[in-house]
Amino acid sequence: MKPKHTKHIFTLSGSGSMTALAICFFLLAGHAWATIPENDITMLDRSAKAFTSVVRKAGPAVVYISVEKTSKTFNGRSQLDMFNDPFFEHFFGKKFDRFRQEPSPFKQRGAGSGFIISKSGLILTNNHVVDDASTIRVRLADKREFTASVVGTDPQSDVALIKIQGRNLPILSLGDSNKLEVGEWVIAIGSPFELSQSVTVGVVSAKGRSHIGINDYENFIQTDAAINPGNSGGPLLNIYGKVIGINTAIFSRNGGSMGIGFAIPINMAKSVERQLRSNGKVTRGWLGLAIQDMNEDLAQSFGVSKAEGILVAEVTKGSPAAKAGIRTGDILLSLNRQRVIDVTDLRNRIAMTTPGSTITLRIVREGRTKDIRVTIAEQPTRFKQATRMRSRKHNSSFLENMGLTLQELTPELARKFGYRKGQGVLITQVVPNSPADSIGIRAGQLIEEVNRIKVHSVSDLKKAVKKGRNPNHILLRIRAGEYSKYVVLGIRK
Repeated sequence: MKPKHTKHIFTLSGSGSMTALAICFFLLAGHAWATIPENDITMLDRSAKAFTSVVRKAGPAVVYISVEKTSKTFNGRSQLDMFNDPFFEHFFGKKFDRFRQEPSPFKQRGAGSGFIISKSGLILTNNHVVDDASTIRVRLADKREFTASVVGTDPQSDVALIKIQGRNLPILSLGDSNKLEVGEWVIAIGSPFELSQSVTVGVVSAKGRSHIGINDYENFIQTDAAINPGNSGGPLLNIYGKVIGINTAIFSRNGGSMGIGFAIPINMAKSVERQLRSNGKVTRGWLGLAIQDMNEDLAQSFGVSKAEGILVAEVTKGSPAAKAGIRTGDILLSLNRQRVIDVTDLRNRIAMTTPGSTITLRIVREGRTKDIRVTIAEQPTRFKQATRMRSRKHNSSFLENMGLTLQELTPELARKFGYRKGQGVLITQVVPNSPADSIGIRAGQLIEEVNRIKVHSVSDLKKAVKKGRNPNHILLRIRAGEYSKYVVLGIRK
């Protein structure tokens, strides 16, 4: 019996001649396939069997993880919310006070994937799979089930290490994600939509993906191997069956795979796993800098020929960087003789440096290159990743033309916005769609420097504007709260 969908195969929009042409194409294609040399078919057969061999060996060590969480809220809303609502009380008064009692806990369930990395039962997965779980159950491919305990979690990298007690456990070998090449074949195994032991195949689409906004520390492998909800925590394998990544997230508009998946490089996960196994937590290195990527405008303003390296926007007082003599406006070129690619690259490398270690940073300062040795400290407990600057009548004519309205920083305004008197000049208004608005300057921010000159008043600012080498471009150091950054404000020709 002919399948129902067969009649759709040759249906094309257009005239009957186009349909006939399509039929001829498929017939010719079938003929071409029939005439493929036997050696080529053999090669394809070997490729297919290579994939099945990898899956056959790796599959037993990939596990399905189910979790249960106890919560007094449902989707973030407490059971008491309705009874505590003033609108509810207005109409029904106090007679429903008896309902205002401690709510019964909700049972929330979730699922994900993981993979066994040691005979002792250690399993790598994502932190978001097991975070705040009251019960963790692990099911192997051979149907054995275990209750797992948490060895340690690291929310900043989204890596977690859990453990089960069992005998004759299959394990996966960990590869080297640094050797991974874009275009290589990769295999993802996991439990999408709770369908355990599902396999998808694709290639490495890109490496070093950051600024995704998923984790604090990002260096993702991007792949088009289909990753769906439930794949989180499962392994991304190379053709040798070694784990080169932990499947973590997808880019999706509808909740399903759209050919863009992200995996944590296994080398990053190894470093986290070692610390979780030893200490139950992760200790990261700390330099004490606010940094930003260079661009052509900044390079021109700082008098360097190329937009390379990383610009130091701020040095934390008392930090390792401050003690070593690093200054605001320095440009960092390399760490231990290895070029720094961007802000994410440097931040990740510093974070993975053992506290107490000494590193060498090569910098450019006022056109001269020099090496500075810095002893890395332990990252403070309440350390915050660089955050976006918060988005509020005196004017320099150029800055006014750029869309800025400025005002002296009075003691009252300084207290209101959290600054110190004389710290800079306050931005009170930014014209929508102006050049200043287009580069992210917002009202309420503070101008601390103009053309590398500190300004404490509008008068200082006007003088600094006049000293600029290019009347159409001004280098500003902007502050919002605890963080500052450099921006170039100007007219593009």
